[in-house]
Amino acid sequence: MRQLIIPTVLAFFSATSVASAEFPPDVAELQKDWANAYYVIPENEREDAFEALNARSAEVVNRHPERAEALVWRAIILATDASISGGLSALGKVREARALLESAHAIDPGTMNGAIPASLGSLYANVPGWPLSYGDEDKAEQHLQEALALNPDSIDAHFFYGELLAEQGRTAQAGAQYRAAINAPERPGRGIADQGRREEARAALEALEGH
Repeated sequence: MRQLIIPTVLAFFSATSVASAEFPPDVAELQKDWANAYYVIPENEREDAFEALNARSAEVVNRHPERAEALVWRAIILATDASISGGLSALGKVREARALLESAHAIDPGTMNGAIPASLGSLYANVPGWPLSYGDEDKAEQHLQEALALNPDSIDAHFFYGELLAEQGRTAQAGAQYRAAINAPERPGRGIADQGRREEARAALEALEGH
């Protein structure tokens, strides 16, 4: 199975310039704890950490079914959990993640400055294609371009787009996207996530350039 990667989502993903103070407190806690679980804790502890976050995010959605941010963060956590745990259970998690993002889009398509199309783009780029799942590089590119149209400074959308372009052998364009991710402005309250994403972008750019 192709490796599953997110959000980013993201992370996500891509709450880009949205201050966590605008979220319900328990949603803001998910955002903070996702960054800690993904970028800070030891790798051998991540699976347990995301299993716990998965359970918490379901409870948060039950408390805030009308808040697009809650649905987006549960989608990001599910997708990240899928990429870490792998196996057939990952397919169910990424299906649920897409459904949550589509529900969030119906509530508020512009929430979190392009987080929904950026997360969908990452999903379509990284899940397996038919018949296993819904992966589709054309749809991935459409969503990532939509995310960058909504938020040209999105560090996550630039990074995910760079990954997609590199996978397709579009090296010069991929390098430009990685550089844009590295130089993206800081997001309020997202220091850990921004630092981690920049390190990923630098490593990807170095690999692309053969260093």
